[in-house]
Amino acid sequence: MRRTDPEGHGPVRYGPPLPGDGLPVLPELMAVLAAAASRAEPQPVGGAPALLEAACGYWTRRGLPTVPDQVAAGPGAPALLLALTAALAGDGADVLVPRPCAAWWAPYARVLGRPAYHVPTPAESGGVPDPYALLETVRRVRAEGGDPRLLVLSVADDPTATVAPPELLHETVEAATAEGLHLVSDETWRDTLHHAHDTVLLSPAEMLPDRVTVVTDLAGSLLPAGWPAAVARFPATGPGRQLHARVLDILTGLGAHIAAPVAAAAGYALDEPPPVTERREAAVRLHARVAAAVHAALVAAGALVRPPQAGRHLYADLGPLREPLAEQGVSDAQELEDLLTARLGMPAPGGHRFGDELGALRVRLATGPLLGGDDEERAECLTSPVPLELPHVQRALISLTSVLDDLRDDAQRWEPPR
Repeated sequence: MRRTDPEGHGPVRYGPPLPGDGLPVLPELMAVLAAAASRAEPQPVGGAPALLEAACGYWTRRGLPTVPDQVAAGPGAPALLLALTAALAGDGADVLVPRPCAAWWAPYARVLGRPAYHVPTPAESGGVPDPYALLETVRRVRAEGGDPRLLVLSVADDPTATVAPPELLHETVEAATAEGLHLVSDETWRDTLHHAHDTVLLSPAEMLPDRVTVVTDLAGSLLPAGWPAAVARFPATGPGRQLHARVLDILTGLGAHIAAPVAAAAGYALDEPPPVTERREAAVRLHARVAAAVHAALVAAGALVRPPQAGRHLYADLGPLREPLAEQGVSDAQELEDLLTARLGMPAPGGHRFGDELGALRVRLATGPLLGGDDEERAECLTSPVPLELPHVQRALISLTSVLDDLRDDAQRWEPPR
C-alpha cells in the first residue's frame, strides 16, 4: 500500500537547514573568531553586553530603535523560537503558522506538545497568512476548544523566496491584533532582497511595536550557517519585558549559550563594518542572478514558481508534471525529494518539510550548491562581472536544466494531440 503519512515516509527527523550561501568564509570574520578562540569563560545567557549593543545598532539602523533590555541572543534562531513558543504558548495555548513556512517553525510547537495550525497564504507571496484565512482559522480553533495565542510569520520568506507586500502585511497584522495574537516576525532574510530599490519590505514591528517580537538568524546574511547565532528584539512594554525575562529563564534552563568565539564574530558582523556589508551586497547580487536563471529553467520545464525576491532559494510546484512523474514512481513530495536530490546531486527538500500537504509536488531548490565545488570556484563567482558565464556555474546550470528538460519532455509526451 502506498504510504501517505509523513511519519514513516522518509527521514522524519530530517530538518532542511537554512540555504547556505555556498561561499568561502569572509577573512575578517575568521580573524575575529580566531582572536577570540582563547576565551574560556562561558558567555552569559541571552548575550554579553557588547553583542546586545551591536544588535541594538543593527535594528536601529533599520528604523526599529532598540535598547539592550529589549534584546536576547541565542545559539541560532531555533533556540530562540523554542523559548518564545514555550513562553507564549507553553501553557496550553496554540500556535499559528503560514502554509508553507520555514521548516524549523512548527517542530518547536510539537516539542512542547502543542499543535501548529497552518494558515493558507495568498497567491502572490508566502510567509504571511491571508488575513481572512487567519480569522477563519482562529474562529475554527476556538470553536474546537483551542486557544490560539501566537502567530509566526516572515515578510521575506523561506521557503517561497517572496516578500509580502505592505498592504497584505497591514491587513494580516490588523486581523491578528483584533484576535489578541502575539506575533513573532522571522526576519532572517530581510537583508537579502534581490532588487532592494524595487521591493518594499516592512517589519510588523514597525506597524505594531507593542505586539511583535522580531527574530533574526545571522546565518541569513551575516554569518556562516555553521556558526549558530541569532538575536531577538522584544516590545518595549511591560508585557514585553515580562516575555523577555521568561525567555531568558527558558534559555538558562536549556543551557542555550553562544560560544564566545561565535559571539565575537556575531558582534562584529552586527556592527556591519565595510567588509561585512560589501560581502553581503556581492553575495546578494550573485544569488539573485543565479536564482533568476534557475527560475527561468523551472518555468521552461512547466513548473509553477513565484519569481524569487529574496534569499538563496526558490520554491517550485511540479504539479503540472504529475503524470510523467508518476511514471517514474513519484506521487508525493517525499518521492519528489528523493528523485531530485539523486538526479541533481544536491539537497532538494520536498514541500512536506515546510508544512505543505505530502501529496503536493513541491520542492525547495537552493542556489548555493550551483556556485562551484571548492572555495576557489566559489570565490571567483563573487568577483566575476558575469558569474553565470563561468565554466563551473554554466556546468551546474546546464545539469539542472537537463534534469528539468527530461521532466518537461516526458510531460510533452503526455500531452494529447491537438
